Amino acid sequence: MTPDELIRRYAVVHTKRRGRGRFPEGCVTLFDDPDQARAAADPDQHRYAAVVHGPTPSSEGLRLYYLIQWL
Repeated sequence: MTPDELIRRYAVVHTKRRGRGRFPEGCVTLFDDPDQARAAADPDQHRYAAVVHGPTPSSEGLRLYYLIQWL
């Protein structure tokens, strides 16, 4: 499945390492549109606006969101 086929959700991801491709559910706050996500982002607090897919269950029993792109 390509990223274009995934259901896109707008979010703010709380992370210090932007190089990751997946994030635990507790680090992701969902928003209805990209403008809301951008307004809630705060890079000084490691909160970045993004387009994500998920949550999906992991083999470790976590629910993960996968990064599609940073906004």
